[in-house]
Amino acid sequence: MGRLLSASGYCISLYGSGEELLAQLPASAPGCILLDLDMPGLSGLALQDRLAEEAPLLPIVFLTGHGDVRASVQAMKAGADDFLEKPATSESLLNAIAGALHRAASRRDELDRTHAARSRLASLTPREFEVLRLLVRGKLNKQIAYALGTSERTIKAHRHNLMEKIGARSLAETVSIAERLGLVDSVDDQLRP
Repeated sequence: MGRLLSASGYCISLYGSGEELLAQLPASAPGCILLDLDMPGLSGLALQDRLAEEAPLLPIVFLTGHGDVRASVQAMKAGADDFLEKPATSESLLNAIAGALHRAASRRDELDRTHAARSRLASLTPREFEVLRLLVRGKLNKQIAYALGTSERTIKAHRHNLMEKIGARSLAETVSIAERLGLVDSVDDQLRP
């Protein structure tokens, strides 16, 4: 298995047990964990649980000769990217690993975008944050000005500043960013007065 992955261009590390992997867990480099269900020490499913806590962004592909439907369902529900039974073809293994790495890269990119948006959001003044909260609820500038006891012109200035700070080019993009950050619970919440 190691030779196949090395020959396919992957830089690999082999571990004798789950405990050994946990002791030498790579800091933050992208990678993929290839696990068996039946291993010395921690089982594959127990190791998956530990990895979910200690390295949640590392994708896991199970390759096992001891698989059953219950174990595969449990592994997938716990976040495994794929579950293959031995003997798996080289092509299916390489495809599973490539797919897992691609999905993990997408998750890391989304997480990076969310962190960047959160730090931009932190740069808002309390008043800009209030304006944002009312904007995403569908309030018009005039309604926001009335609610906050200020002029519509002042609200337009706050709106312009907050959109610039969070990197939004439109109201729709502003709402999208707010939704991604959990500031908008649901469409129903937006429609409630």
